[in-house]
Amino acid sequence: MEQRQPGIPEAPAPVHFERIKAAGYQGVCIDPNVEEINDALALAPLFKDHQLSCMVNAFPNTVDELTPLLDMASELQAKQVNIIGGVMPLTVLDTIPVVEHWIRVAAAYDFQVLFETHRNATLNDLFATLEILQAVPELRLCADLSHFVVDREISLPLNPIQETYFEHILQRSDSFQGRISNNEQIQISVQFPQHQAWVTQFKSWWQAGISAWSARQTEDATLRFLVELGPPPYAITDQHQQELIDRWEEALIIRAWVEAIWADLAPVTN
Repeated sequence: MEQRQPGIPEAPAPVHFERIKAAGYQGVCIDPNVEEINDALALAPLFKDHQLSCMVNAFPNTVDELTPLLDMASELQAKQVNIIGGVMPLTVLDTIPVVEHWIRVAAAYDFQVLFETHRNATLNDLFATLEILQAVPELRLCADLSHFVVDREISLPLNPIQETYFEHILQRSDSFQGRISNNEQIQISVQFPQHQAWVTQFKSWWQAGISAWSARQTEDATLRFLVELGPPPYAITDQHQQELIDRWEEALIIRAWVEAIWADLAPVTN
């Protein structure tokens, strides 16, 4: 929702919530670290007044910082927390105990806690993440696949080995995020003609991931898809620091695609 346009103040949070609600979204995601907990808690009335669910992208920069972030999420009655950890051991072997500890901490809370695939975070790298998934069977993911595409400079078409890697990620993913990248840029326009091969690839991944999630469910459950298009420097800008696209418009396009994928999976009732 931020614009980050030089010389133009940001709209206040109530304006953001009103716009989100009017557009028909079901919830709002916030992304605090521990220094921002009080700012996040101040949003509680807005979630309640607009009847919007809360999702949290939590940024613990130490092992112990996850607990206060989860406590905050509990106060906000969050439906889901995605851990984007700032704890990044050099080796997979040293990362596994961190992940296992956070899973144990999260078990005390009554909302879903997932680990997000994200650059410059605990699950920074596709290959390392695959190893960690093998070592920690209970680890479940929130998949933002754009990070792995850039991280490994994945090119199209995928080769069979790469397809297998992403299939493993999707099978362990219980939530998804809607950003499309190519192998060099983390967030590209979904409308530019030069990007359509990547649009097709990401839509295919989302369809496969959502279908796999649906097939795993044995009782009523909720799948959460976060349409997440970041402001600059995620968004590409021109020499005047103006974005090349309308992120709000593109977010609505992505949402419509995902709703169509979901509708195709829904059982037909008479």
